[in-house]
Amino acid sequence: MDDLVSRALAIAQESFIASSGPGGQNVNKVATAVQLRLDVFALRLSPPVFNRLKVLAGSRMTAKGEIVLTARNYRTQEANRDDARQRLTAMLEEAQKQPKARKKVRVNRLGKEKRIKAKKNRGAVKANRGKVDW
Repeated sequence: MDDLVSRALAIAQESFIASSGPGGQNVNKVATAVQLRLDVFALRLSPPVFNRLKVLAGSRMTAKGEIVLTARNYRTQEANRDDARQRLTAMLEEAQKQPKARKKVRVNRLGKEKRIKAKKNRGAVKANRGKVDW
């Protein structure tokens, strides 16, 4: 896992852009926001990991297969850079976790009867909500 994250951070390209938000006059002079771009195809991920990463990235993944993260929560470049890298690391680690397989469970006879009885009761309540006929 650490190997993938270290490769990703080595490949990722950082650019600094002007940020909105707190900072006063400093906002107009210094580009403190960080835009982190990672080419996912360069990582050579297995198809299941790639698909999970694609879902996790959502709209942050471009059509070319780049993940673009923008960090502008802090007033310094260093803090924003750390924030973007931590978010990318968390996303990559989450994508590598294989989801647990759902186990099929059989419901016994009593469980089925209980469920049907509850459905009948609920249907009766709804049936009594109709218009009142005088």
